[in-house]
Amino acid sequence: MTLKKGKRYDVSDLVEAQYEPGSRGRVLKNLLSIKSKREMDRVEAREQLRALEELINIYDEHHRFTANDMCKIHKIWLGTIYAWAGQYRQVNITKGNFTFAAAGQVPHLMGELEKGPLHKFTPCRFTLTEEVARAIAIIHTELLLIHPFREGNGRVARLLAILMGLQAGLPSLDFSNIKGIRRQEYFTAVKAGLDQDYKPMEKIFISVIDRTLRNHE
Repeated sequence: MTLKKGKRYDVSDLVEAQYEPGSRGRVLKNLLSIKSKREMDRVEAREQLRALEELINIYDEHHRFTANDMCKIHKIWLGTIYAWAGQYRQVNITKGNFTFAAAGQVPHLMGELEKGPLHKFTPCRFTLTEEVARAIAIIHTELLLIHPFREGNGRVARLLAILMGLQAGLPSLDFSNIKGIRRQEYFTAVKAGLDQDYKPMEKIFISVIDRTLRNHE
């Protein structure tokens, strides 16, 4: 990584900033030489299911999650796909007109997440749905605002939410309803976390928990 004129860093030499040749800038450079976004989506989804089974056997109901666990979860899921899996990103990321935490702040912010919400709310052994939803919502929102990885932050946050739900005695959380207008509400809830307003995300997770329980009756 080199310093460019105007003191902006040139990250083009970083693997995580590169795209797979022939992918038309749609697929990040990967260990499998996949060029099709549809194929990459399929492989990532398959590996996510495999990773969840593995993670359930690693983390029990007594585990207090750490920042290193977030890296481990990411590595277990994407380690066969990306060389930088499990490592904090070194590039800045924006989504639309929203900019996530600067890459240089990620290690510090993840340390704060560990000392704060992760320490306070895990293991997630709450009994009331509202308490479980609040615990997951706060960690979920803060993790997404940091966006510690180059790719897969939302899915890592969902994997963690599932593991926390299991700690609370819930079935594996069902996120299938977060699409369309609900997906926009989800993004709005993440942004509300900038002001430490977690109520919108709590509402979403109460809905996710209720749907999950209905589907397992």
